[in-house]
Amino acid sequence: MKLVRFGALGAEKPGLIDGSGQLRDLSAQLPDLAGEAFAPAALAKLAGLDVASLPVVSGQPRIGAPVGGSPKFIAIGLNYADHAAEAGMAIPSEPIVFIKANNALCGPNDAVEKPRGSTKLDWEVELAVVIGRRAKYVSEADALDYVAGYAVCNDVSERAFQLERLGQWTKGKSHDTFGPLGPWLVTKDEIADVHKLPMWLDVNGERCQTGSTATMIFNVPKIVSYLSELMTLHPGDIITTGTPPGVGMGMKPPKFLQVGDVVTLGIEGLGEQRQEIVAA
Repeated sequence: MKLVRFGALGAEKPGLIDGSGQLRDLSAQLPDLAGEAFAPAALAKLAGLDVASLPVVSGQPRIGAPVGGSPKFIAIGLNYADHAAEAGMAIPSEPIVFIKANNALCGPNDAVEKPRGSTKLDWEVELAVVIGRRAKYVSEADALDYVAGYAVCNDVSERAFQLERLGQWTKGKSHDTFGPLGPWLVTKDEIADVHKLPMWLDVNGERCQTGSTATMIFNVPKIVSYLSELMTLHPGDIITTGTPPGVGMGMKPPKFLQVGDVVTLGIEGLGEQRQEIVAA
């Protein structure tokens, strides 16, 4: 299934994309796509619906982040071997973990704000993992049993805030709109191999990132298992898993986003995003 939330910011309704690409309204079935809505039993119930009987949503409503009320927005840094090389950093011996504040979450096509004082606004196309079951001390062998599905994420980053203002990376990762997610959550049964997905990102129509989840250093089972040792994962938690090479910081000379720039990105099977950069 492709699950989606649509409507005005803060008033999104749950929906799904049917086999012909039409948006169907799920609001009579559940109040939101949040928390326990991603549990295996809840997803099985949605999968058993007669999709043709669901109301078709007319027009072109705003598409929101496909996960509502997420308990945590967790990120993994330097998780692609080719990106680590680009950044001139050693391949980490275990996952680098930081938190993006939940206020960073936004829809896949919402405008991205350039913060006041920003000088090094950057982009990162990433695979996001959405948790479907409470996970604590889970093994790598069982880890995918705790995953509800996957989505595209742009881990927008302000590099000066992240790297030059002391402390943790969270500073440069958490501004409003720094986490476009979607357009939909694709349940894991639709993805044959999550570690073989081509991904890309363009800035103003110019290809900047071309990569594949195949070059991840720590795969999805490893990440879920590892995080479950550090913190309990809950249904609706989002984990964004790192980016391939081609970020602005790694260019020679570096290139950063300015007001008016347009970023487009996507991952095979998971959809595409588009954001315009605006002043905060």
